[in-house]
Amino acid sequence: MFVTCLLVVVGLVILLGSGAFTIRGAVSLARCLGVSPLVIGMTVVAFGTSAPELMVSVQAVLSGHPDIVLGNVVGSNVANILLIVGVAAAITVLFVPEKMSQRRDYAALLVFTVVFVGICCFGEISSLVGGLMLFGLIGYTIWSFRSARRSQKVDEANLESSRPLDETPLSVWTATLFTGIGIVGVIVGAYLLLEGSVDLARMWGVSEAVIGLTVIAIGTSLPELATSTMAAMRGHPGLAIGNVMGSNLFNMFGITGLSAAVAAVPLQVPDQVVGFDLWVMLGSTILICIILSSGWRIVRLAGAAMITLYVLYILVQFRDSAIALAG
Repeated sequence: MFVTCLLVVVGLVILLGSGAFTIRGAVSLARCLGVSPLVIGMTVVAFGTSAPELMVSVQAVLSGHPDIVLGNVVGSNVANILLIVGVAAAITVLFVPEKMSQRRDYAALLVFTVVFVGICCFGEISSLVGGLMLFGLIGYTIWSFRSARRSQKVDEANLESSRPLDETPLSVWTATLFTGIGIVGVIVGAYLLLEGSVDLARMWGVSEAVIGLTVIAIGTSLPELATSTMAAMRGHPGLAIGNVMGSNLFNMFGITGLSAAVAAVPLQVPDQVVGFDLWVMLGSTILICIILSSGWRIVRLAGAAMITLYVLYILVQFRDSAIALAG
């Protein structure tokens, strides 16, 4: 019991400390590369913090449990929008300044989500389609970086200087090192916290179904939660939002694409995902894209409402699982 509690505490400390480290490096990296923290959040930070979902999904495919992939991806995307943005907004009001508003990126997230939903509605994803999804994600990432560097001038607006930074500016290599070490630390902290939480849940007699629907589903999103929350607290809302958007893109086209590409047979999309979860993910994405494109603030009350919606989503999942087990 003591060791388990220690795992939880140590994991939480590492998670929070590494989140601050990641933000320090990411903001400096954005300055060095001449792009906004939103772009860095959507690419470098987002892809790094999505490593837990990637490891879980690829391992599921290789171990003969491909159905877990789509549930992990869709569930993580719902958690990213409703839970992570909700928690960040509940702590501090989220607002991406109008000059930084990347409507192109918001539209891209929505288009990628609609395409992903369309692909899943066919019931399976072949290795060829998985390869095309990977190619599309890589192409968009390269285009996004180049477009951002051409069209954006580095100034106080796109660097989100809503709070002055007292730290000494970092070189591009030091900023990259800070970001990389921070992401690794976030993943390690999330792993320790997840392991400890699962052990505690089992000690308290919580069923495996509940653990899977709550602890593990939220646990793989802990890196995004720590990074986005820390970014919001330190006055970098674009980085917080960008992390969520980029993670969702990577989950859909990177993780699913790679899993489908390495699978021996086409990835099967579970009926439950097609019948319910995909549409919750699409609805959540439409909601966040409308809010961001309109330049609205996500106030604390709205953040609390988003958290409530996520809790309801989890309760529906638990109810459906209980009905299925009873039947």
